[in-house]
Amino acid sequence: MCGIAGVVYSEPGRSVDPGVLKRMADSIAHRGPDADGFHIDRNVGLAHRRLSIIDLEGGDQPIGNEDGSIQVVFNGEIYNFRELRSELESKGHKFRTCSDTEVIVHLYEELGDRCVERLRGMFAIALWDARQQRLLLARDRVGIKPLFVSVNGGRIVFGSELKPLLAHGDVRREIDPAAIDEYLNYGVIPGDRCVFRGVEKLLPGHVLTVDVSRWQIERRRYWQLNFEADETLSIDEWQEAILAKLDETVRLHLLADVSVGSFLSGGIDSSIVTGLASRALSTPIQTFSMGFREAAFNELPAAREIAEHFGTEHTEQVVSPDAVSLLPQLTRFYDEPFADSSAVPTFLVSQIASQHVKVVLSGDGGDEALGGYSRYAHDLKEASVRRLIPSWLRRPFLSTLASAWPKADWLPRPMRLKTFLTNMSLPPGEAYANTLSLCRLPLRHQLLNADFRSAVKGHNPAHAAANGFLKGGGDPLNGMIAADMATLLPDDYLVKVDRASMANGLEVRPPMLDHEFLELCARVPARLKINHGETKWLLRQTARSLVPPSIIDRPKQGFEIPVDQWFHGPLGDLFRDTVLSSASPVGDIVDRSTAKRMFDRHCRGTGRHGSTLWSLLTLASWADQYLKEPSGSESSVRPVAIQTGGAS
Repeated sequence: MCGIAGVVYSEPGRSVDPGVLKRMADSIAHRGPDADGFHIDRNVGLAHRRLSIIDLEGGDQPIGNEDGSIQVVFNGEIYNFRELRSELESKGHKFRTCSDTEVIVHLYEELGDRCVERLRGMFAIALWDARQQRLLLARDRVGIKPLFVSVNGGRIVFGSELKPLLAHGDVRREIDPAAIDEYLNYGVIPGDRCVFRGVEKLLPGHVLTVDVSRWQIERRRYWQLNFEADETLSIDEWQEAILAKLDETVRLHLLADVSVGSFLSGGIDSSIVTGLASRALSTPIQTFSMGFREAAFNELPAAREIAEHFGTEHTEQVVSPDAVSLLPQLTRFYDEPFADSSAVPTFLVSQIASQHVKVVLSGDGGDEALGGYSRYAHDLKEASVRRLIPSWLRRPFLSTLASAWPKADWLPRPMRLKTFLTNMSLPPGEAYANTLSLCRLPLRHQLLNADFRSAVKGHNPAHAAANGFLKGGGDPLNGMIAADMATLLPDDYLVKVDRASMANGLEVRPPMLDHEFLELCARVPARLKINHGETKWLLRQTARSLVPPSIIDRPKQGFEIPVDQWFHGPLGDLFRDTVLSSASPVGDIVDRSTAKRMFDRHCRGTGRHGSTLWSLLTLASWADQYLKEPSGSESSVRPVAIQTGGAS
């Protein structure tokens, strides 16, 4: 696990400045505190920061082939590297290290860009081929590892985080108004868009190649999860297949030359991963949990029960409201505005784990793989009702009724008829996009000041989720899973874990996001994922031989902080001092009067706006830190030349 950065210029005579390259690497030193490394070939520079996990003595990067004409820097882990190494050695390739990184170099010599299709793991890769004057950038299939890229004229700058691009000095901090609209809608900025214009996030399952001699740049998808139900297997056969593949992927994810622990939330996914890891290891695994004083948010008793069941060495901690003091620090690590409040406990549990181990396993991915979110079950019920109403009636009648229906955010979702009526009036993909929206129109645009409101007119954040929904092959549940895998999984859940863990020099590995496991789960019939409203039904049945019934049958619980309650305490004070302060640059984006009215309604109990208030608070914290250039000059906050398409 590491951090990478680099720069490529189109002009052979424009040499990379070693000082600039080092500055880029230093900006992500937290991702790799153990070592750094550089490769400069005139107009090409690669940088690496290392967190030593495999081949502690010989795995420093960059790593090259025998004659040094190919060089690679890499962030992640390749779990099938030993198998690939044996295959490559049989073809005459010579290895000088025992690291997984070196396999990438020789596999590229055999397969070119298609080398990524043979890799099983999580990765962001930058490979320079000096003979062909060619750069290859690649990101793993589901987006576990990040990669930011800026293409501007005759130069490309890239890095594991946004910080190296800003450290290069040639990336302007000019806000993309559409990114702010998407942020207020989802709580994150999804897809290839970045908060700053001229920067993109390389999409999961994609490669970007640059022919430097001709300066031709291409982006290509190399993997897409396909949902094709296999009706030939019985339930018992599915359980056997799921458990066997899970056991295999957990064993692969334990591969390391350092101690490996496990996050333990008390939910079914982390319990299964911990149980299989415990079964594979000869000594007790170390487990780590985080909880809250508020009983409705606290999973520590369940996590403790699992730890005792598997005999782990367990460590736990309680998050108190004063943890909000971490917000400025978190904002710095997350680079872009990021409104998932569970980043706070994720950061804290990573901090604790890093004091004991360098690697932990997590249960991330189980909900997407096998249908674990309650919103899936709820929207399936909506889909069954939608099918009964003719389309010619749904849109004109129900959309009009939904517009007139009053909002009732303080009620449980099943009782919010405005959301239900809106979803009934929309096509399935757009309806699910509406479900995912944290802040809907017209409030979302009312929260923007006049300039930004005008700039985002006509932009529709729903497209990101709705387009992802179409990849589900026509099945409503698979459509929701596909939408999540295009938006919230790579740009919320995985970003949350990556930044929180790497800020603490910790590697997190999610066995349930192994692409072979996901491909197996994509073949499971939807009725076995959610059965009569019971989420993750097949996985629950599969886990009964491993996990206590009390854990399997308990309702799913989120990991977010109790923001609704905390805004009546320390979060409220912080909100007044930042979002509502005339001194904060967030006023160049947000309409403070609207924000104040929302805040007052929440405090009076006439509205429940905790999630949206948190998104404004994190946006304000971000603005305080990122809307000034390193020299101290102001950034371009006012949206001048409006761009509402994808990243440039």
